[in-house]
Amino acid sequence: MKYPKTLRTHCPYCKKHTLHKVELVKKKPRRTLSIGQRRFLRKMKGYGSFPKENPKNREKSVKRVNLKLICQECKKTHSPRGWRVKKFQIVEVK
Repeated sequence: MKYPKTLRTHCPYCKKHTLHKVELVKKKPRRTLSIGQRRFLRKMKGYGSFPKENPKNREKSVKRVNLKLICQECKKTHSPRGWRVKKFQIVEVK
């Protein structure tokens, strides 16, 4: 899917349609001290393989895309609802 670098859309802060710059939200690394991660590491400790059998061909073929829209007037960011696509490109519209 090709998506424009800039687009005119509604800014909830300015309360009007303005030009927005589009950026892709980067994935944050997993927190190593979160309770879920600690539980997982405790379960994996001293065990030969994965805690449960890894089901074959069960991973999703598409990833969810999250965007960040930056208003050119007030410089505030907001994000539209993400969606799933296999390929995603931000391109310059001529």
